[in-house]
Amino acid sequence: MSDPYATLGVARTASEKEIKSAYRKLAKELHPDRNQDNPKASERFSKVTQAYDLLSDATKRAQFDRGEIDGDGNPANPFAGMGGGYGGRPGGGFGGSYGGGFGGQGGFRPEDLQGAEGLDLGDLFDGLFGGGGARRGPAGAAGFRGQGRPPPKGADVAYRLRVPFIDAATRKDQRITLADGKTIDLKLPAGVEDGTQMRLKGKGEPGPGGTGDGIVTIAIDRHPHFRRDGDDVRLDLPITLDEAVMGGKVKCPTVDGAVMLTIKPGTGSGTVMRLGGKGFSTKAGARGDQLVTLEIQLPADLSELSRRLEGWQDSSNPRAKLGI
Repeated sequence: MSDPYATLGVARTASEKEIKSAYRKLAKELHPDRNQDNPKASERFSKVTQAYDLLSDATKRAQFDRGEIDGDGNPANPFAGMGGGYGGRPGGGFGGSYGGGFGGQGGFRPEDLQGAEGLDLGDLFDGLFGGGGARRGPAGAAGFRGQGRPPPKGADVAYRLRVPFIDAATRKDQRITLADGKTIDLKLPAGVEDGTQMRLKGKGEPGPGGTGDGIVTIAIDRHPHFRRDGDDVRLDLPITLDEAVMGGKVKCPTVDGAVMLTIKPGTGSGTVMRLGGKGFSTKAGARGDQLVTLEIQLPADLSELSRRLEGWQDSSNPRAKLGI
């Protein structure tokens, strides 16, 4: 009879966390995919999985600790307390002796169920066969349910992927190296933002019930000039005094490359211009805009400008709207 504690190499007082940790270590070491030429490893893998299924189930673990079931999950003594026979009579079957059968001499009799109105024979079989239970098949015939839970999948593996600001805005494919050393190209989802998570099916750790997944968390880098504002991108664009007064075309950077921006004569500092479709993608797949704030920048050397403005004064009051 196997001892699940010994199989996993843990003490009987081990916590759930210690049991899970021991199982994951052994499952990774003994997994059939890594031991194709070692049949003994595959056999040990099955025993390790069976031991974990029992000890990870609080009810079954308690039953094993009390001696009610063995290491395989079967009743340690399915006929205990029944007087040596199924029916509780010394040497008897259901209601009689060993010589009797169902419906024969000393066999099963309806009066044996007196006082047991509503008795479910499925419950009786549950007690005898460790939770096998009876069920109805397609044709109404009785069968038995399988024991235990399905084997667990392998653990998920977490990844953190740093994405340049412009790559995130344009959804440029990103290359990531997985724990097994392989590299794959990821297509960023529409509406990607800082903290977005992507699930890579089957890129986690192996397990008896299948391989876990890879969970990639996106971290978008800052940009020295661009700023994100929802689905839009903002940029402060310096222009010269003569460009503001006379107007003209100036080159303006965007996440998709530089474009020519037309400045109207008399444009003031703080004017915001909108470039459609130059922002981040929305969850619907469209794109936001780029908002360009114009900032008039005076020359570092003001001597020539001062000479030209000598004797001229602006008589307007730009602060009139502030009430002063």
